[in-house]
Amino acid sequence: MEFFDAARLAGDIKMYFPRREILERKQGKTTKQVRPVFPGYLFIETDDSEQIQELQWVFRKIPGFFRFLRSNTDITVLSGADLEIVLHFAKKMGPIAGISKAYFNEQDRIVVTEGPLSGLEGLIIKVDKRKGRAKIKLDFCDEAFTVDLGFEIIEGSKK
Repeated sequence: MEFFDAARLAGDIKMYFPRREILERKQGKTTKQVRPVFPGYLFIETDDSEQIQELQWVFRKIPGFFRFLRSNTDITVLSGADLEIVLHFAKKMGPIAGISKAYFNEQDRIVVTEGPLSGLEGLIIKVDKRKGRAKIKLDFCDEAFTVDLGFEIIEGSKK
């Protein structure tokens, strides 16, 4: 209930909860699942700092709410590389980042042709061809963490 009050109170703010599609295999069956890109994070876009102060109290009343980025007394605005990472998933990929399309070149390196992995090839630290997943390392708010993103191999690579 409080969350909807926050949306009404906010008016012109936008909230983002980036999610990703990933292939998961259980008991021999592969299914597409939707998982958050940044588990536990909700991103708010607004130009009005007074609005954030009002929303701060509404969000604190939501069950399960923990804290704002940096701290509850020092709310941090995303900028630079942190903002680019969030925008890559929240705006460029749509509400749910799908499965990327990729192929492997002569050196057996992944080449992404489209999808959420596009532009993040330099951040890939591990590729699992069997599961169709690429693990990327993201540096976000002075912390490093990994995210698995799905890919499917396309035939007819451009060798």
